[in-house]
Amino acid sequence: MRIIARRTLQQFVESRGGHKDQPALKVALDAWLHEVRRARWMSTAEVKRLYATASVISADRIVFNVKGNDYRLVVAVDFEKGIVWIKWIGTHRDYDRIDVKGVEHERP
Repeated sequence: MRIIARRTLQQFVESRGGHKDQPALKVALDAWLHEVRRARWMSTAEVKRLYATASVISADRIVFNVKGNDYRLVVAVDFEKGIVWIKWIGTHRDYDRIDVKGVEHERP
C-alpha cells in the first residue's frame, strides 16, 4: 500500500519527546508502516485478518490501536488504488474527543 502523510506520524512521535513511552511508540509506528507498505489489501476483511483489533468505522475509514491501545491511528483507505491516508493520530483519551468519521489530516 502507498501511505500518504507519513510525516504526520513522524511529527507526532517528535511531539512526544520527553515522554517515557516515546521510543516504544516510534517502534510501534515503524512496524505498522513496514507492514502496511508491504500489504496489498483489497477489503476491510483483509485488514482485519492482519489487525484483529482494528476498528472498521466505514467502508474506507479504519482505526488502528497502537502500542497496546495507548494510541489510536485513524486512516482512510482506497482499496482500488492501494492508498492509505493518515488522517489522525493521538492518545486514546484524545481519540474519545474527535469525530472519527469526519476527522481530516491537518497540515501544520
